Order: sequence, then structure tokens, then C-alpha cells
Amino acid sequence: MGVMTSNRKRPEECMSVNHSNSDSHRKRPKFSTRPVSFSSSVVSRLSRYPEAKPPLVREVHAPCRPRKFEAYRFKARASACDDGMGNVLFGNYEKAKRSALSKFRFLSHEGKEVIDVDTESEEPRFISEDSSVEEVVEVSDDDLGDNVRVQQQSTSSLDSELTNGNLRVVSGGKVWGSEMGDLSSVHVYKKLLEAVGRRNDTIQRLNFEIELNEKRRESYNLSRPEKGLVKEVPHEPFVSLTGEEEDEVECAFKANRKKILVTHENSNIEITGEKFQCLGPGAWLNDEVINLYFELLKEREQREPRKFLRCHFFNTFFYKRLVSGKNGYDFKSVRRWTSQRKLGYGLLECDKIFVPIHQEIHWCLAVINKKDEKFQYLDSLNGKDSRVLKVLARYFVDEVKDKTGKDIDVSTWEKEFVEDLPVQENGFDCGVFMIKYADFYSRGLGLCFNQEHMPYFRRRTAKEILRLKAE
Repeated sequence: MGVMTSNRKRPEECMSVNHSNSDSHRKRPKFSTRPVSFSSSVVSRLSRYPEAKPPLVREVHAPCRPRKFEAYRFKARASACDDGMGNVLFGNYEKAKRSALSKFRFLSHEGKEVIDVDTESEEPRFISEDSSVEEVVEVSDDDLGDNVRVQQQSTSSLDSELTNGNLRVVSGGKVWGSEMGDLSSVHVYKKLLEAVGRRNDTIQRLNFEIELNEKRRESYNLSRPEKGLVKEVPHEPFVSLTGEEEDEVECAFKANRKKILVTHENSNIEITGEKFQCLGPGAWLNDEVINLYFELLKEREQREPRKFLRCHFFNTFFYKRLVSGKNGYDFKSVRRWTSQRKLGYGLLECDKIFVPIHQEIHWCLAVINKKDEKFQYLDSLNGKDSRVLKVLARYFVDEVKDKTGKDIDVSTWEKEFVEDLPVQENGFDCGVFMIKYADFYSRGLGLCFNQEHMPYFRRRTAKEILRLKAE
């Protein structure tokens, strides 16, 4: 291209533009006398000699040190081509490209606007080899300024370079554009996103399972029958003590231990200062206090029979005497405890019969629930003793046979270990729980109290014993 020709002429003759007329039919000038601004030959030259592609960046997954002496390598590579034929080709290519870009900046047409090229676009840019389209520009010979036809077959690499030259993406306070060369951080970020995505999927799955289990529990709670007898907490069992009552209880706790504080004539039970101390914080209830409180509950029922259920309260020695026989059962030893003359009423007329059970160092309550045909066992530690319910079932059959001469069948009665009940959270309030079970059941109420009410129940029971009146 300009150095040697097919007819082996000298370079000076080939590059000369003033040939004689005799050679005009054989030789054509390599460069046209028309402006080389933007002819088809220039475009063909551009497409024939694409720009060099930068070396591929090695993909790494660790911090990469910047490559040094990059500018020096570029200059060395350019100087390597700066000899002989390479020098001419490279120089002609750069001149043609700069001329085309400078002329293209001012191309216009009637009614159309052409994007002005930024000054940065004149600098050498690298064009990727995978660009398979080109910009075709035709310039008529007659009028270069008036008749300009631009035919765009597809988006060329040059056009994309011009239109996207000013495109920058701003994200997180940093400018991301064509200057990004190292993609290692992008791959690391993608892996982090994938890991976070998997973690989020696990969290979403666990949240879904939690919500599903909560909905199942709510549906189960709605389907379960209500065991409480009342829905609202009543006011009477939780009436606060007045200042006078508080002072009275406090003086009783400070009294002489041998002093008799109260005496119940019907049951012949005496409460001394020493026995009264069991109602203090952290103490176990003794038999005298429990038996006297049950006597007061029976008297409360007799005062207001319409307000309370008809009940009978055995004392703490009844069950011990009942199971004191050789075979673990002795009805005869307790047969006279429930005579009409002694009680003043018939045992079979009662709706509920309460039996306190002492399990070595723990108090429980058993109930012969004639009204609902149940044998119930209430333990503040959720314990179960099936032997107690079997003994009471046998006793009730013998009691009915002894008092009425009738045989009854209690095999169809339910033996219930009450589970949905208040439980104790220490090792000394079992006696208070037991007497309050009987108190609330005799009222016809559900067990709507808990461990937090125990200090109040202790002082209230002390006040009721001192005044010999249960409320």
C-alpha cells in the first residue's frame, strides 16, 4: 500500500499525483484528490485495520495488586511497530481515524441533529473484535455539504463508542464506567449475594414454619373445651385486706407461741401462736390450720346455701384411716364419720366431697364429684396417683350401700387427673394451693389464680382463722 506496486515502480512514481496522460489509463492514484474527510475508502480502511484489543484480565478471587509499568509496555509495543511497513500503516490509520472523527462531528442534515462527539472521543480507544456491525456513510461527489445520506445498518462499535462515551453509572458514591478493568470484586460480590440469598431462604422457611405452628396451636386452643367454670375473674376471692385487718394479722404473727389465739368449739380445734406461724411466708401448713379452714368453708355454705355448692370436707386424718387396713383399705374404721346424727346432713346429698391427701411431705386434693360423676385428683405439682381414685371409688360404693342399702355402679364415672390447674413454683406452698382448690370449687368457680396470689392467700386465710369466718 504505497511502498511496492504490481508493476514494480519506484515508490516516488507510485505516490505521485501528477502522472502523464499516457499512463492515466493504466494507473489510478491511490489517494483521491477529493477531501479524505469521510469517503467510503476511509471507512473501508477503518474496517480493514481494527484497533488492537487490550490483553484479557485474568480472573482472580483475591485482592490483586495493580499492574505496574502499564504505560511503559504500551509505548514499547508501539515502538516495536515503528519500523518499516508497520510505521506507515499505523500512522496512516491514526490520521484517517482522526480525520474521520473530526469531520463526523460537523456532519448535519436538514431537519436532523447529529450527536456532537466529545473531545475525549478523539483519543485512541480500543474497539472490541466482537463488533460485527459498521457505520456506512456515503458522500456525493456533487455537493458534499448539502446532500449527506447516512445509512445505519445496525449499531456499530464506533457509534456505540460515541453515544456511550459519556455514560457513567453512579452507585454508592462511586462512579462506575468503562474504567473498570478488574472484575474480581464483582465475582466475589456475586458469591456473597448467593450466600445471603440461601440464608434468606432458610430464614423465610423457618418463619413460615413458625407462623404455621402458631396458627395450628390457635386452632387447637379454639377446638379444646373450656375447663374453667367461669370466664371472668371474680372479685370476692381477691378482696384486699384493710389496714385494720393487716395490723391484726401482724400482731398474731408476733404473739407468744404458747398463747391460744382462737378456739373453734364445734370441731374443738385450738390454734396457738406456734401453729399460727405456718401461715407465714415459706412455711408448710399443718393439720390444725387445714382442718379449721375446711370447717369454716362448711359454715360459710350453711350461712349462704344459695350462693355456694353443697359440699362436705373431710379432715386430714380421714384418708389415712381409710387406707390403714391390712389390705390397704378399711371402710369400717371410717363408717361412723359420716352418720346423719354426727354431720347433721346426709353425705349423699352433697354435690362435691373434698378429701385432703397427704403424700409424705406434699399436700394434694381428691374430689368425689357426684354432680358431674367424676373422681378428680388435683396436685399442684401435676402428680398422678391412680390408687387414690380407686380407693375413693370403692369407698363411695360402700358408703352408699351402708347408708341406703343400694348398690351403685361407678365404673362409668370418669377418673380425672386435673392438668389445667394452677401449679406451685416453690417447695412450700402446696398446702395453700390445696385449700384454695377446695375454696374455688365450693364456690362453683374455675381455678383462676396462680403462684403470685399465694402471699395474699396466706394473709387472707390468717385473717379468716383469727375471725373464725370464711368469706
